[in-house]
Amino acid sequence: EIAMNLGVDPKHADQMVRGVVNLPNGTGRTLKVAVFARGPKADEAKAAGADIVGADELVNEVIGGKIEFDRCIATPDMMGLVGRLGKVLGPRGLMPNPRVGTVTMDVAGAVKASKGGAVEFRVEKAGIVQGTVGKASFDEGKLVENIKAFVDAVSKAKPAGAKGTYIQRVAISSTMGPGVKVE
Repeated sequence: EIAMNLGVDPKHADQMVRGVVNLPNGTGRTLKVAVFARGPKADEAKAAGADIVGADELVNEVIGGKIEFDRCIATPDMMGLVGRLGKVLGPRGLMPNPRVGTVTMDVAGAVKASKGGAVEFRVEKAGIVQGTVGKASFDEGKLVENIKAFVDAVSKAKPAGAKGTYIQRVAISSTMGPGVKVE
């Protein structure tokens, strides 16, 4: 995992840092992807490898508390229905959002990206961005490629309102392990 301490104040809306990065070597984890879609888009999502596909019945399952997925994608026409799930999906960080590419007409592309190692990042209250960049079993070259891709994506997401040093500190660690500072 990587943790980056950024010189931003997320209390200001113009200093929000968020986005998605496709890691060149994936994360080493398989995600369960749910897609809110109807008709041909639903078939397209199933063909792309989505684990759960549905519309009204899927909304009712989520309202009932059955959330068995790690990433949620929706077509724009479904956002009226999915919007009602804000109180359930929002706190878990699963709410589809056009900014991070989870509200899209290209559901097949979004499903493939999610399955292939797309990592969402978002600044926390303390101005820290965290993300998974691989597994301990990856060789050094793969980890370096993934870390560079993550850092580049966070650098490109620099808000216009950010003043001073943008990336202050970077630490890399194994999950729940001690962090190693990076120069």
